[in-house]
Amino acid sequence: MRYSIEQKIIDNLLVFMLVMSTGGLLFVFNRNLSYAIFFGLIFFAYLFFGKRLKKSKVNSAVLSLAVVVMLFLINYFFAINEQSVNKYLYYIMVVTCSVLVLLFFNNSRKENVLIDRLYFVLKLIVYHSVFNFIAYFIIGNNLSIVAIFHHECETFLNIFFYTPERNIVNVFGFEFCRNQGLFWEPGVLQAFLNIAFFIEAFIVKKNRLFLLIISFALITTYSTTGLALLVIQGLIYLKEEFKHNKFLIPFIVALTIPIFLVFSVNVEDKVHGDSEASFQKRLFDLTQPLFIAIEHPLTGIGLDIDQFQKLRKEFYFSSSTLKSLQDQIGVESKSTGTDKGSSNSIMFLLAAMGFPTAILFIYMFFKQQIITEKKWLIMILMTISVISEPLLLRPFFFIFIISGFMNIFYKITSHKKQLA
Repeated sequence: MRYSIEQKIIDNLLVFMLVMSTGGLLFVFNRNLSYAIFFGLIFFAYLFFGKRLKKSKVNSAVLSLAVVVMLFLINYFFAINEQSVNKYLYYIMVVTCSVLVLLFFNNSRKENVLIDRLYFVLKLIVYHSVFNFIAYFIIGNNLSIVAIFHHECETFLNIFFYTPERNIVNVFGFEFCRNQGLFWEPGVLQAFLNIAFFIEAFIVKKNRLFLLIISFALITTYSTTGLALLVIQGLIYLKEEFKHNKFLIPFIVALTIPIFLVFSVNVEDKVHGDSEASFQKRLFDLTQPLFIAIEHPLTGIGLDIDQFQKLRKEFYFSSSTLKSLQDQIGVESKSTGTDKGSSNSIMFLLAAMGFPTAILFIYMFFKQQIITEKKWLIMILMTISVISEPLLLRPFFFIFIISGFMNIFYKITSHKKQLA
């Protein structure tokens, strides 16, 4: 069956909404409306562009949805304090979105279509981020404030977005506003830019110029995590290119050096410089939720972020082992408490849901079957990204957890069918 332009359009829209629902400003400022449109697109896709549902794939999707929702309900009823029903309804909506989108592509499209559509959407995000960065130098004095109760930024016609108040940096005498693209924070943009780099470098393997454009966009985020992941991917790409074309090595090395220099300045600034607060926040988010999880190991404290913030404000911990480790690596934790959420998705998952559920989710995350080419590398990229940003329980990253569940349930149901 021919893959029509109409099918490509609806698939692109689905993947775009999937990405935007994971830190995109479209969902930050218009969450309810955006999710309503997202669900409308999903059902429209099933009705007019989907194939007849295969029983084995539907069964695996239903079982996955049922198990995850059951785990959320257990967490709700066994939480240490009263939880908001709305918060859990939101997470159930995230799971439902992830299941429906993945089932649609697994059932109605060929194997690599989801990756192809993701590649297309990420290309748009890459090019927008480049224009977003450059445009600031032209329109920086003509921005208007757009705000909601928990977030504020500045925009130009709702096309370009910036947060000058906290994102103006000076590197080697060059002052610029860190690039956040279409997302609420540069750290979120870097996650998708690094995935774009991975797909281009190790799956598509067509356009070296596009790799340079992605690298430039990543540098403009001035994200420590983003630059570190770019350096890792660059070195692996360099090693592979060396096997096929040794004449490109001087050119690639010449491009890698400035990236490494910017990364070095960034790390020094984060650990000991003016941006130390950001590093301290992430260090605290790495350690405190773990100690909360240790005190509530089975079902955690609950997924309600407001209750989590209240608890962590009054939760103090000390560990001689942790202090000794910090002394050995030359890092000192200066934070003693916070009333904000955790930037570390995995540590939040441990604290919120306890060790059994968190370990199960992480296991399924690594068992995903969406991207299997160089799987070890993409999992490193995504794991580090969700450790540095609260993204794991958002649709784009949660779909990888659902993929792990659906893959296992599909094998179980298929095996039972063969035995019968």
